[in-house]
Amino acid sequence: MLLGLDIGSTSVKAGLFATDGRVIDHWSRGYPTERPRAEFVEQDPQHWLDGIRDAIDALLVGRDPTSIMAVGMCSQVNTDIFVDAAGKPLAPAITWQDIRAGAKASALDATITPTEKQSWWGAEMPIGASHVLARMMWFAEHHPELWDRTRYVFSPKDFCLFHLTGNVFADPISSFGHVGLDLAYIEPLLARMPGAAERLPPLRFFTDIVGEMRLGSSEHKAPVVTGTMDAWGNLFGCGVFRAGQGMYMSGTSEILALAGSERIGAPGIVTFATVDGLVVNAGPTQSGADSLRWWSKAAGIAPADIPEIAAEADRDDRPILFLPHLEGERAPLWDSEIRGAFIGLDSRTSGPEFALAVLEGVALSARHSLNSLVDAAGFRPQHLLYGGGGARSDLWSQIRADCLGIPLHRFAFTDVGCLGAAILAAVGIGAFPTIADAVPAMTSVERIFEPDAKRQRRYDAMFDAYRSAIDALRPIGLIRTDEPQENNNRI
Repeated sequence: MLLGLDIGSTSVKAGLFATDGRVIDHWSRGYPTERPRAEFVEQDPQHWLDGIRDAIDALLVGRDPTSIMAVGMCSQVNTDIFVDAAGKPLAPAITWQDIRAGAKASALDATITPTEKQSWWGAEMPIGASHVLARMMWFAEHHPELWDRTRYVFSPKDFCLFHLTGNVFADPISSFGHVGLDLAYIEPLLARMPGAAERLPPLRFFTDIVGEMRLGSSEHKAPVVTGTMDAWGNLFGCGVFRAGQGMYMSGTSEILALAGSERIGAPGIVTFATVDGLVVNAGPTQSGADSLRWWSKAAGIAPADIPEIAAEADRDDRPILFLPHLEGERAPLWDSEIRGAFIGLDSRTSGPEFALAVLEGVALSARHSLNSLVDAAGFRPQHLLYGGGGARSDLWSQIRADCLGIPLHRFAFTDVGCLGAAILAAVGIGAFPTIADAVPAMTSVERIFEPDAKRQRRYDAMFDAYRSAIDALRPIGLIRTDEPQENNNRI
């Protein structure tokens, strides 16, 4: 068996897989995300470690630990943990949704010329509020005493690897914002933040074995591969392994990606370094299922009930437009200041209409990202391979297919990050010679959602309104007043 771990934005997920991709067992548990003040979004890293240990204990009940051949892991990225030499967190983890370093990111971006970006990344990669250098700048300014004690700045995966294996490594794909086309750290970029380079882990490829971890209370240790970011774990778990394929991953955010063979690039899209001949272009949004979390809390209902309530609304009626920019937006806007809105309310608007608007608004943000991805990759895919927690809803899946105008091929096991991590582990121990061999052998499609041509007019009109609303709302200037100076240094 292979153990795949996914340290996600809201939960730890784990799965046991056979080398033919069969799901032997799986486990998941959520953990809290704290929002102590405007722009701050944090997590406690201990919850990740506790989740991994409890997952292994649960999955090993009645099983022989020695049957687990290897462990793979993927995790959320652009989430940063500042730790001391013993790996103890010096502050809560600053998650990818956190935008406190937005001003630092803008200032950093202004120092980088288009020529430098093309040289480093082969595309004009955006420097957003979640860039690790911007976070370092913010941390060093607001907490100089903690910055002086910082030995490493880890991603969640690498923090867990350190505590599970005792070894310090990162992979170049997870470090995409500060790694270049040669899969090495960009020294001229790191030099813009004194002390940054020595606080980053050494790099290893994501199928390299970097240590061993003990499995539960047994004496058995299994090899662990470096692993990678959730987007690439999802990419492989969704079945992408060759040029011309595309992925739609529905999680806390929506992540769409197109794999090509040419490096073209487009504004607002992350184009990764070439790996095994693949040029992966990704468009991560800021708020997918997180929009459901917010609306469920506001409406006093469970997130899982939103699709059922939305089904009561009439999709042939005049729509309500929802902009899901609750914490700014990432691809393709990379604007930490933009905010969400409901537009088009009337006296008949009630729970079902709001619920439908939330589902459709998230689909519109995915369409916005996909349009830029098509420019970046140079092709429009015939279909998208589709997975993630948000893919479990048939209604939301159909809305997405209708809005994008592209068939969605949903995978049988929707927690595709776990499967992708297990695929990396399988390659790491030589069960398959390459990722391109492992992916088709370990993945399978369960259902296809074809776009309904009758809905095209609705979603074309809604998308035009969505784009116009973004442009119209930006100049309004709804800003928060400055907080008292004594509150500015809170972690």
